[in-house]
Amino acid sequence: MKLEELRSKLSYQGILLGGVALLTSAALAYASRATEADIKAAEAADLKQSLAQVLPGEYENDLLKDTVTLPGKDGEVLVYRGRREGKVEAVVYRVTGHGYAGNIVCVMGVSREGKVLGVRVINHKETPGLGDKIEPAKGDWIHSFEGKWLGEPATDKWAVKKDGGVFDQFAGATITPRGVVKAVKGGLEFFEKERTTLLDETELVTQK
Repeated sequence: MKLEELRSKLSYQGILLGGVALLTSAALAYASRATEADIKAAEAADLKQSLAQVLPGEYENDLLKDTVTLPGKDGEVLVYRGRREGKVEAVVYRVTGHGYAGNIVCVMGVSREGKVLGVRVINHKETPGLGDKIEPAKGDWIHSFEGKWLGEPATDKWAVKKDGGVFDQFAGATITPRGVVKAVKGGLEFFEKERTTLLDETELVTQK
């Protein structure tokens, strides 16, 4: 085969390969745009389900659209607010504790009175059969926070029993529940610190 013919064939193959790659990229981009709305809808549905687990009851507003972002100890905190008759009755936000195998990410709901409505762990890497008892499917421990506030138990009792507190620890896995208790306590301290803004009462305070 002559050198000119070989060059011609190689050039043709390169153009063909480039065309195929371009078409593939275009098809993937189109598929991504076509499914983007469905993906966002699914994510919103999952988020609403998570919020509902820690925010029992009915609220008149769309929690996903009624939010406020405030500075927290570990960065910005995105807070979702539930209203009845225009009044913020509950808020929900994420808190993070430190477990045996890494961060434990929780979502917690708090009433306008400052009481815990519910807590759920949404991400963790704790040891199966030991630390994973923080999941509601593995036990009732996570429900022990419901109805609690910084005055009940007393502030110095917000700890596992091994540390002089009132919350149970797990056999062979004290670090995990200790991390969650500390995270929830920190979440309540955040609520008390930012109560006026969270409950959307800034204007009322200004008018007094």
